[in-house]
Amino acid sequence: MCRNIHTLHNFEPPATEDEVHAAALQYVRKISGTAKPSQANQEIFDRAVAEVAAATSRLLGGLTTTAPPKDREAEAAKARARAEVRFGPR
Repeated sequence: MCRNIHTLHNFEPPATEDEVHAAALQYVRKISGTAKPSQANQEIFDRAVAEVAAATSRLLGGLTTTAPPKDREAEAAKARARAEVRFGPR
């Protein structure tokens, strides 16, 4: 369930709001144990996602590094190569 949570720090261009929201959604899904909350829990679920996304944005905005920014395409290519070794070609 948490495969969509990826490192968001130190990329060029920086993480988008959509990426931060997707990571927050996956985190809340994992913690709550549900991918789709009931109507009774929808409001608190949505609030938790918003709060986690806000905290993540603050974290990313405050982190510093001396390492050069990573290239998204290069990192994606490395991930595809690791997956091919692990699971074979598609």
